[in-house]
Amino acid sequence: MNRTFPLAGLLRLRRLQEEAAAGKLAAANARVRETSAEHAGVYQALTESPLAATDSATLHAVSAARASSRAMLADLAALGSRHAAEAAAAQAAFSAARAESVGLEKLEARHAGVVAAEDLRAEQTVLDELAGTAWQRRQKEAMP
Repeated sequence: MNRTFPLAGLLRLRRLQEEAAAGKLAAANARVRETSAEHAGVYQALTESPLAATDSATLHAVSAARASSRAMLADLAALGSRHAAEAAAAQAAFSAARAESVGLEKLEARHAGVVAAEDLRAEQTVLDELAGTAWQRRQKEAMP
């Protein structure tokens, strides 16, 4: 039997694809976290805006600021939804890449087991030959 795993090149390729998918997933998850943090910051700023206006100019300014903040929140929510969808797609791609690698890894493990069993069988054969030769030599020496 071939001592090296015949699909080793394909397994390396699958592992590289899995690593690339994992990198894309990590980047997508980072974008989701960043967008969520930015959304929370804008929301916090909106809740901390002054509630009481002393004159109409201040009231208009507060109103404009809140409208702008609400528009920004809506934009961030849409961006967050898009990033969440990208993260879900990246998760699916990573899962698919991992599934392809797992099958080959199992084949590699099975191949390694077969090679190890053959090595043990060959070693046992050599030990049996040595023991048999030694026994025959002792039998010949014991005969007068």
